Amino acid sequence: MSLHDRRQRKPSALAALGAALAAVAVGLSAYASHGVADAHAQSNLQTAALFAFGHGIALAALAAGTARRLGRLALLLLALGTLLFAGSLAGNALWGWPTRLAPFGGTTLMLGWLLWAADALRR
Repeated sequence: MSLHDRRQRKPSALAALGAALAAVAVGLSAYASHGVADAHAQSNLQTAALFAFGHGIALAALAAGTARRLGRLALLLLALGTLLFAGSLAGNALWGWPTRLAPFGGTTLMLGWLLWAADALRR
């Protein structure tokens, strides 16, 4: 890669967020396995970790190559949906927060993936 190519590549907040979500997911999963005795809390943490890891990896991988507006919107929805869905489940398991944001987060994730599919068909 030439110096010119490197200068044109911009930092990606979505890719960085994706990497951070994946890292947090590893910690959540480990904590669920070793630090939580309650089965329901363990289940919520493992589900939160699964979604955070999967969508974090997707964001980290897809964000850098996404220039079209629809694709960027799709990835923003994936980020928001992951934070709402996984955050709601983790917050419930760790601090007893209600999970009322999880359905909105899940719906946002589905919409994000559908927009990603639409953008892929338009390329």
